[in-house]
Amino acid sequence: MGLLSRKVTCNSHGQDSSYFLGWEEYEKNPYDEVKNPKGIIQMGLAENQLSFDLLESWLAKNPEAASFKRDGQSIFKELALFQDYHGLPAFKKALVDFMAEIRGNKVTFDTNNIVLTAGATSANETLMFCLAEKGDAFLLPTPYYPGFDRDLKWRTGAEIVPIVCTSSNGFQITEPALEEAYQEAQRRNLRVKGVLVTNPSNPLGTTMTRTELDLLLNFISDKEIHLISDEIYAGTVFSSPAFVSIIEVLKDRKLESSQVWERVHVVYSLSKDLGLPGFRVGAIYSNDPIVVAAATKMSSFGLVSSQTQFLLSAMLSDKKFTKEYLSKNHKRLQKRQNKLVSGLEKAGISCLESNAGLFCWVDMRHLLSSNTFEAEMELWKRIVYDVKLNISPGSSCHCTEPGWFRVCFANMSEDTLKLAMQRLKSFVSSITINNQSHQELKNTRRKNRNKWVFRLSFQSFHDREQEER
Repeated sequence: MGLLSRKVTCNSHGQDSSYFLGWEEYEKNPYDEVKNPKGIIQMGLAENQLSFDLLESWLAKNPEAASFKRDGQSIFKELALFQDYHGLPAFKKALVDFMAEIRGNKVTFDTNNIVLTAGATSANETLMFCLAEKGDAFLLPTPYYPGFDRDLKWRTGAEIVPIVCTSSNGFQITEPALEEAYQEAQRRNLRVKGVLVTNPSNPLGTTMTRTELDLLLNFISDKEIHLISDEIYAGTVFSSPAFVSIIEVLKDRKLESSQVWERVHVVYSLSKDLGLPGFRVGAIYSNDPIVVAAATKMSSFGLVSSQTQFLLSAMLSDKKFTKEYLSKNHKRLQKRQNKLVSGLEKAGISCLESNAGLFCWVDMRHLLSSNTFEAEMELWKRIVYDVKLNISPGSSCHCTEPGWFRVCFANMSEDTLKLAMQRLKSFVSSITINNQSHQELKNTRRKNRNKWVFRLSFQSFHDREQEER
């Protein structure tokens, strides 16, 4: 062990989180409709599999892109040879145009300000290296994506200080919560370098309000710190209110010439909106030329292949396709989310009202044996091992209230979701019956005890009466 680095031997990766442990249990016993119908159904993976047919249809109609041809001529050699860190100009142009389309073309993006990375994971870590020293802190609103403990901290040495948000206002960010997190960092002798938010939120499945976005801009302006807006789920907003990018708010407030303009950075990826996590396509968008230059150099450790860029530049440049894809994908996401919400309601379970993402933030507080995180883990283990559903407990997302869970709905077939809801409904019914039986037993014992006390009292009264005679 002494010959290995501390990074290898330390436990700061976060792999022991229940978020990842649930995945491990699923991989040991994965559900398959034919081969393993009693296996664990994966509801802990935020993956969009609802619109693959649209992508495959486009590929079938555009064989040149997939076979690396231009005007009928192979460009395989051109793509296979060395490419610089900046990426293919055609792909960067197609990507920024797609990002603008998702935002209703209310904002535009400059290709000179974008840095390509191997997914949003790489983008967030690269920004940490650019903005923070080891031991510096970023403030994150709770609940937040469990992978951030790995992405932001493991190799960079940065720290996370939670901005505690609660169910009392739908887990929205408040000014007191921001100030309290900032003060907590100072009590821990941590220098706060910025705030990181996910918008739309993972795990809440909600878009941030204008009030929250204005509050964040005012806060980072006052504290002279950075803001990272991870907008990886921007294209999954399927109902009102509409998605509002932090860039749109900056422009509406005419802050282009202010210092805040260069301290706001956006992270994006095609992993969720297009359902292409395996392609490893992410991006950093920043108005700070120094950050862009440094991040571009760092991107050499996680480049996007030229072949991937070529294929996707052709796909994203097809505006007829992107318009149709976004419209149909939104409708499919909304339909599937409605199926999950309906299934949960039939099981006597509610969830936070949401309008985006690939998951719901589900309220199972009434199923806890006590209002503790120990009870939450006890319930989670029963759901994983007995019900055979892998969902993510709120504690893995650093939620401060026991009993909330993230449940994904877009990575499975409709039949599989239906089965999952049937399993959950049976489980909740069994808990209800057991609780009723337990309560009935307690009531019976109480009645018997009351009868015994009455009899004892009556006997005592009778004995005293006899003595007085």
